[in-house]
Amino acid sequence: MKMPEYKKLPKELQCDEVKLYYDILKTKASALAVKRAFDIFVALMLIALLALPMAIIAVIIKCTSKGPVIYKQVRVTTFGRQFKIFKFRSMRTDADSKGELLTVGEDSRVTKIGKVLRKFRLDELPQVFHVLSGKMTIVGTRPEVPKFTDKYTNEMLATLLLPAGVTSLASIKFKDEAELLAKAKDVDKAYIEEILPEKMKYNLEYIKNFSFSGDIKLIFKTVAEVFSSRGE
Repeated sequence: MKMPEYKKLPKELQCDEVKLYYDILKTKASALAVKRAFDIFVALMLIALLALPMAIIAVIIKCTSKGPVIYKQVRVTTFGRQFKIFKFRSMRTDADSKGELLTVGEDSRVTKIGKVLRKFRLDELPQVFHVLSGKMTIVGTRPEVPKFTDKYTNEMLATLLLPAGVTSLASIKFKDEAELLAKAKDVDKAYIEEILPEKMKYNLEYIKNFSFSGDIKLIFKTVAEVFSSRGE
């Protein structure tokens, strides 16, 4: 994982607000290299260990609801590049038909098995292949859909200097996001104007204080949160 020359960044990222974070990451070349090596090692290990569990999950999804096993959706990662994220399908196949991209409260679109997958974040397992390819990293800003990245401020664009992440402090802090949005009259507006700015504070702070040891701490924190949900 290497920072390109500033002049080679996409034009929208060449602004003073992003430059501040770019300069910070530029000084952490070694930590970024270790981060990428760690991503590859962990991704290969998880693929080997989780191949059978993922196959079992795929069979259960196929046997309990109509539609494909894998859900694909366009998301945004490093330097604003778009890619199709892979998740185990946890909703009905018509879930996106009305343009509703956010999950709200006890969303009726979520299948029975989908509720279990989401509770323990098992629907995220296929993203390990994105980590291996470099489209994602284990710790980093969760990938948003273009509809929301288009609303980023110049400073928020700094989160696109690194690959999108499987987990982050923001995603841990806002694990009850669906419940928060359930109270909103206009879900998209509430997300863009209230929740997104708060999540970005954590994401930008992560970049400002980036370190490999910090990533390890966030991984353990994520595991603890998952097991905490299991206990509940």
